[in-house]
Amino acid sequence: MDREKIKQATLMFLEAIGEDTDRPGLKDTPERVANMCEELFQGMDTDPSTHLCKTFEMAEPGLVIEKEINFYSVCEHHLLPFFGNVSIAYTYTDKVTGLSKLARTVEVYARRPQIQERMTREIGEAIMSGIDGCTGVMVRIEAEHMCMSMRGIKKPGTKTVTLYASGRFETDMKLREETLALL
Repeated sequence: MDREKIKQATLMFLEAIGEDTDRPGLKDTPERVANMCEELFQGMDTDPSTHLCKTFEMAEPGLVIEKEINFYSVCEHHLLPFFGNVSIAYTYTDKVTGLSKLARTVEVYARRPQIQERMTREIGEAIMSGIDGCTGVMVRIEAEHMCMSMRGIKKPGTKTVTLYASGRFETDMKLREETLALL
């Protein structure tokens, strides 16, 4: 990440909207924005498979559900936040990953300029390919987008729900329905 470019861009932006970049309240803003960008976009250079490769042996196949993993992301269209929660279900044959690894995978994708639809698919695909023995994945995201709440249509509280399903969740409709009811 190029901190100097971020600081220069912040100064140019503030000047473009008519602000006095020398006034006390804005003096350190370019540095604060650079710090913020490092934090908000730390998933840019992170490979989610580093989290999912740690697995534990299981005696029999099963289902894991982790619900309502809170996240914050930035919409790539308007550079405004969107936030909400992710629920993940996956079926396995003989191995599971640590529960925190699912939340870490969510963070990798949320910490990038993003759209919810792609983020849903990316999380699902990462889990499906990253957990050895995974036979199906379902990812449900519910989020509020500030680009709809504070600008444009101005409808605060509106939620967007996206769903990704693969493997057994595409072929076993009973499993899909039961899991959706739990999510």
